[in-house]
Amino acid sequence: MISPLERFSFLHAFKAVMAGCSITMLMPNRMGEYGGRIMYVKNENKIKVISLTIIGSISQVAITFVLGTIGLIFLKYSILNTNQINSLSWILSDAMILVSISATVLIMILYFNSGLIVPYLSRIKRIEKFVKHFSVVDIVPRKQLLRIFFLSFLRYLIFILQYVLLLHVMKVEISMLLCFWLVTIFYLMLAIIPTIGFTELPIRATVILLLLGVFSSNLLGIQAATFSIWIINIVIPAMIGSFFILLIKMIKER
Repeated sequence: MISPLERFSFLHAFKAVMAGCSITMLMPNRMGEYGGRIMYVKNENKIKVISLTIIGSISQVAITFVLGTIGLIFLKYSILNTNQINSLSWILSDAMILVSISATVLIMILYFNSGLIVPYLSRIKRIEKFVKHFSVVDIVPRKQLLRIFFLSFLRYLIFILQYVLLLHVMKVEISMLLCFWLVTIFYLMLAIIPTIGFTELPIRATVILLLLGVFSSNLLGIQAATFSIWIINIVIPAMIGSFFILLIKMIKER
């Protein structure tokens, strides 16, 4: 994403991403990722890099909304018994699906036309001096945006498949197809609900139980899978990132 401004080796990029995972534990909805990543960027590029990494975040949110909305529609019109429909009425209402579709369309338009927004923001005097740094999004070609979107899709699939496989290991007896779409809805809910670091775990556990608990009585297995995913994808990267941040501070103090 930042290749138009600065070239990174894989190891350098890995350290930056891990540092972002560490700082994000203290910020709502992973917003701290930007602060961690720019620690490895040249000073003159820091603000510009934030705008480019925001594009990546929008891409990931777009994928989450696209697949989550499809999951809602699939679940709405799949064959469910009366009890299951009643238990999921909070998420399968026509209003919820309409809002989800509308939000998905808006996010997709924003992502593929982010450069068009900059001229309008530059007209606001209070933020004019900051907007010039975000004009860098104009140099990201449509082909690159599609590539980032595809990579976000692959990253998203990894998260989904991790959940599906772990639920299977934990003997949560839900069909693979249904489980896949339920987890897409789960990630859609996480994208909407505000969370901060360690408070994310109980929210994850509550939401996943509300969804999967309708189809399986193995609540312990569902919770164990959720805890495992949280450790693998959030806690371990945050610990690695903390080590890299500590190294940066030690180097600066010398």
